[in-house]
Amino acid sequence: MRGLKQDLTASTAQDGTLAARLAHVRRNAALVLHIEQLWPALQPTVAMLGVYTLAGLLRLPQHLPDGLRLVSVAGWLSLCGWRLHTDLGRLRPTTPEDIDRRIEQASGLRNRPLASLTDTPAPLPHASNTLLWQAHRQRLLASLGRLRAGWPDLAPKGRAHQLAAAGLVLALGVAGGVAGSSAPGRILAAFIPGRDDPDVPLPHIDAWITPPAYAPDAPVFLSPNRPAPQMQEGARLTVIVNGMASHPVLQGTHGMVVQDAKRQKLDPHSWKLEATLTHSGLLRLTGRGRTLASWSMTILPDLAPQVAWGPSPGTPGKGDWHTRLPYTASHAYGLSDMQVVLHAAHPAKGANPKRELSIPLPLTGHPKSVKNVLVPDLSEDPWAGQDVTGQIVATATSGHQGQSEPATFKLGSRVFHSPIARAILDVRRRFALEQEKREDTAQDLEALGEAPGPVREHTGMFLNLTSIVALLENADIDTQTARTSATNLLWDLALDIEDRRTGDNASAQASIDVRAAQADVAQKLADMKRNGTHNQQAQEELEQSLKALQDAIARKMQALADNALRNHTAIPDLPGFSAAGNKAFDRLMKQLRADAANGRSGDAMQRLQEMENATERMRNATPQDLAALAQQLQAQQKAREQAAALHDLTTKESSLLDHAQSRLDEHARALSQQQSDLADDGDGEAAEYANLPTSELLRRLGLSAPSNMGGGSTGQQPSSGNTQPPAGLPDPAKAEAQASARRTERATQHALEQALSELKDEFKELTGKTPDAFEQARKSMATARKALADGDDAAAASAEEKALEALRQSRKQMQDSMKGNGQNTTPSFLPSFGGSGDGSSGSGNAGESGNGQPSDAAGEGGDDENTTGKDPLGRKEGEGADQNTDDSTHIPDTVARQRAREIEQELRRRDSDRTRPQQELEYLDRLLKPF
Repeated sequence: MRGLKQDLTASTAQDGTLAARLAHVRRNAALVLHIEQLWPALQPTVAMLGVYTLAGLLRLPQHLPDGLRLVSVAGWLSLCGWRLHTDLGRLRPTTPEDIDRRIEQASGLRNRPLASLTDTPAPLPHASNTLLWQAHRQRLLASLGRLRAGWPDLAPKGRAHQLAAAGLVLALGVAGGVAGSSAPGRILAAFIPGRDDPDVPLPHIDAWITPPAYAPDAPVFLSPNRPAPQMQEGARLTVIVNGMASHPVLQGTHGMVVQDAKRQKLDPHSWKLEATLTHSGLLRLTGRGRTLASWSMTILPDLAPQVAWGPSPGTPGKGDWHTRLPYTASHAYGLSDMQVVLHAAHPAKGANPKRELSIPLPLTGHPKSVKNVLVPDLSEDPWAGQDVTGQIVATATSGHQGQSEPATFKLGSRVFHSPIARAILDVRRRFALEQEKREDTAQDLEALGEAPGPVREHTGMFLNLTSIVALLENADIDTQTARTSATNLLWDLALDIEDRRTGDNASAQASIDVRAAQADVAQKLADMKRNGTHNQQAQEELEQSLKALQDAIARKMQALADNALRNHTAIPDLPGFSAAGNKAFDRLMKQLRADAANGRSGDAMQRLQEMENATERMRNATPQDLAALAQQLQAQQKAREQAAALHDLTTKESSLLDHAQSRLDEHARALSQQQSDLADDGDGEAAEYANLPTSELLRRLGLSAPSNMGGGSTGQQPSSGNTQPPAGLPDPAKAEAQASARRTERATQHALEQALSELKDEFKELTGKTPDAFEQARKSMATARKALADGDDAAAASAEEKALEALRQSRKQMQDSMKGNGQNTTPSFLPSFGGSGDGSSGSGNAGESGNGQPSDAAGEGGDDENTTGKDPLGRKEGEGADQNTDDSTHIPDTVARQRAREIEQELRRRDSDRTRPQQELEYLDRLLKPF
């Protein structure tokens, strides 16, 4: 009995292993049965989807409109879902008996042995019966062998179903093969409304890029799927799509960023898309499930302007109230605006730390680079004389801004000698910088008005100060308005006090009128620039303001002259001081009017600044300045007289050259007539060619003569050693007349030499310098005089030409010497006009250049380097003639062709003359043989 128990224990362990294997097979069998039940339920739905897929491969749904296609797809899928739901609802759960039966069938077991495993024995009273039942199960499991679940049977049930399935699969295969690579696209297009399959032609696309406004280039048209050229940041992309029912979409990839994208429907099948390009990358145009076009774009970033300070900003020098602002800026596409922004370098205690001063910098148009120095008058600002920190801010035409590095410098300030004026300005500065309240400022001004001095003694100035105090004490006026008005009025009061310190009432009143008129002109110019108005009304208003300014300046000039007479510093009338000043200001005003009329507001403001500087120098003029001005005007008058004398010398020397040249021309005509009489055909040109060497004839044809061909062989063979025929004896009376003319010209030439020597000494006395060209002109005159004595007109003419050239050089050297000596510069309080390019700058006195220097151009009839080589119509010499200096496009005119034929005839005549040198004949034979 004990042995039986041991056998049962061992078989129980083995039974556990067989049971685990049986459980695994049962799980597989359950899965197989589930698949076999599920697949028949799915077959109708799969068949319905296969039918619609077949229709998609045949492109049947794609022919429907998008809306109708959406309805058909939704309906068909709904039908498939209903059928699937119905078929799945009919499925029944799998029982353990079904699973065991599946295993028995797949494993080939008979008599259903697995069913015995589920049986249980009847209750028995003895325990040995249980052991026997376990042994029975063990032997039954061991006898099962290898258990299988088998593969699912997926074949359709029934002959008809099998044929239908085979036909559908075959149809799908054939349709897929015919569609080829387009099959996936057709299927997707069939199931997704609004999507086109690959066989639908792409819509027509027109795309172009418009450069931004700051880079005015032509639009660039794009080709689909080709790289686009480099474009600037901010360029605008425009795409027109024709032949698409639904809207396209722009998509940026690989870093591409599009901004401000807009879409517009032009018609049911046309679309317009716009976007701003800001970064490089790949741009794709998609629509209806396809990529219509793609462009790889490189966007050039719009960098900020490069701005920097120039050397030495700040006060130019001691005693100068201007502020030097040197600057440089550049941008690839141009600059639209520039300004200097100033802040206090060391803000005073209690001052407004946010206060800033902006100074606009002039720009002409939209330059790509600018380098300039602005010297404005900032002495009126409360920061005058203090250190400030400035930055240059430049705005490009694209809108980007660039800033320079900060620079610290001192603002220019005026020197006030009156203690009362300095005290008023100190109060003004504290109030303008918000260091004290308006009540405190009013009290300070009242105290200054009661102090002994010019304000208390002059009724007008005392009333001005009282009105400013009343303005500050008026509670109805806001603080900002009171601060601005009081600051301006106190500045005018300080200037008036300083003017009356050394001048009379007329001069001080004239200074006030000039400042008021200048402020009015500046305001009108600023309004014209800000509003962009240059109409007739604005021009008339500006003209009225300029007329008032001109009258005020004239009164100031007259007051200055009267003051000079009272101080015994009378200015000689060379012409008069007032007339000279008025003419200088007239020229400057003409330039200002021209700039304003042509919209050059920046240039007009610069002219006005020059005028303000000149009037300010007049205000500060001392008796010593007036005395120096008198000497300067005398020097200028002497310089003009010397320039006139040099012009007279040049005119007379030109006359001598004309006389010598006329005698040479007369001799040449006589010789030409004699040669014409000797010629065979009597033709003047032919006679001339007959007496020329063969080498010269070849040169005129553009050919080079051989080196062994002499230059002295002419058409007429000499009978003696002379190479030229006898010229014949001239008419005795004509020869005597020419000899007498030479004697007279010789004397005139000697007189010109003496006059030139005196002019050289006077100029050296005036400037301390002697132009080298004076000595060259004197030597050439002496050579011409000797040639006239010898009767050699050719040598005389050559020497006189050299003398004229030396005289022209003398004029230039005189001007340069006057500039370097400083004797001929513009008076310190008159406007200067150096190098103006306006047409109005030429309206000065004859004999005086625009910058006040002597000029004899007016007397020489325009004989200047600027007009040399010009015909009366202003064209270059030879322009408009038949001949052209460009060898590549030269077309000879009628005269040139006639001359060439005459030279050819002369060469043929010489070739037929066998008495000529052998080398020449051989060369002529080779030359003329092809013709």
